[in-house]
Amino acid sequence: MKVAIADDDPIVCSSLQTILTATGTADVLWTANTGEETCERYMSGPANRPDVLLVDVQMPGMDGLEAARRILEFDKAARILFLTTFADRQYIAQAVTLGARGYLIKQDVASICPAVQAVMADQIVLGAEVLGKLTDSMKEQGEHGARPHADDAAAAALDALSDRERDIARLVAQGLDNRQIAARLFLSEGTVRNRISGILDKLALDNRTQLAITWLHAEADQTH
Repeated sequence: MKVAIADDDPIVCSSLQTILTATGTADVLWTANTGEETCERYMSGPANRPDVLLVDVQMPGMDGLEAARRILEFDKAARILFLTTFADRQYIAQAVTLGARGYLIKQDVASICPAVQAVMADQIVLGAEVLGKLTDSMKEQGEHGARPHADDAAAAALDALSDRERDIARLVAQGLDNRQIAARLFLSEGTVRNRISGILDKLALDNRTQLAITWLHAEADQTH
């Protein structure tokens, strides 16, 4: 696995590189300390495109969120995992709305390698603290009459999904990958992959992260 790291602290970059390589989790292609440098490195050619890109939220100049937005516009298949000290609800909501594959708090060092592996396996990585803040934010916005970032039409369209599609969408929101969903529902991985593509088309969504957030949005509305 090839990973790249974007963080404004060179010591953090070095520490993460040591953790990833020493555990045999991944090779580090490159590191960057600004959003501008991150975009330049990623877009410089196919050889510099990692399997997973770890990005800090706050960096000088262009921040990590803007860098992620530009990279995802350039390459919709980019797997971006935010790794930051900021468990801010707005940051989390922006990250998942962009289509990032996860949001991880730096203090939880032991979870970094499993998180990278999970993202590589097309899972969504949202820790309990992050998921709690995101769900709380959705509930609060509903209480104040404002809609969360998830698309309203997509949330409403969930009702039109078949029972099997809803089962799959629920498991995607729980962070399961295609293999795990297939095992849980006694389906083939190919069937799960095709069903997810069909669900995304029905809901006019771009990726499974947006599907997970749309599902959580709908659940938050139901509890409210």
